[in-house]
Amino acid sequence: MIIPIRCFTCGKPVGHLWEKFNEEVANGRSRKDSMDRLGLERYCCRSLFLTHVDMLAKIARFKK
Repeated sequence: MIIPIRCFTCGKPVGHLWEKFNEEVANGRSRKDSMDRLGLERYCCRSLFLTHVDMLAKIARFKK
């Protein structure tokens, strides 16, 4: 699954924040601090980032 461009519930643009979020978490920052720093304050937007499973690499293997 690819991260949605906008939040399903509130419509806030969040797609551009996914790479920054992954970089900060990879550098050792907690998920909560990363989301706070990126301006994700609403529960609906936070749930997108916490529940997202990146399956693009697995799906790309089956490209025709």
